[in-house]
Amino acid sequence: MTDKGPAAVGPAGADGGNGRERFLADAAARGLEVSVVERLAANSLEEAARILGIRPGDIVKSLVVKRKDGSFLFALIPGDRQISWPKLRALVGVNKLSLPTADVALAATGYERGTITPLGSTVAWPVYADRSISGRRISMGAGEHGYSAFVDADALTAALGAVLADISEPN
Repeated sequence: MTDKGPAAVGPAGADGGNGRERFLADAAARGLEVSVVERLAANSLEEAARILGIRPGDIVKSLVVKRKDGSFLFALIPGDRQISWPKLRALVGVNKLSLPTADVALAATGYERGTITPLGSTVAWPVYADRSISGRRISMGAGEHGYSAFVDADALTAALGAVLADISEPN
């Protein structure tokens, strides 16, 4: 995984490219096959799953997590589960992690909440994926509101150099 270096990105994608284009370009550069579909707006993860015709657990949330030192990481968590903070802290080897505010997450990734994905992030932060996504075709954010991506989870985690571990618990 190559660090693209820190980049300041404004709310309108001031980095020069829209989120979906960055997502697709990064996936292509990694040789990752993704399918992006346009979908109706959803008010919840459960509603998005209904619209897509899949189970909530097949949608993987890309969560930006802030470390105490100001750096970040991505946690890929199935939609029907949540981060287990004790497990993730132990795995990362720190005693404090938090979810940043929406504006901080945008500055860290170039993506607004609801569109966040490690693919095309303005900085290639480390990725930690819950082991339960292995062996499945999943849906995830595609970098732009109104779009979802489908991808093989094993290919995704390999392409991202993700650490696979038990980092979630039931909602």
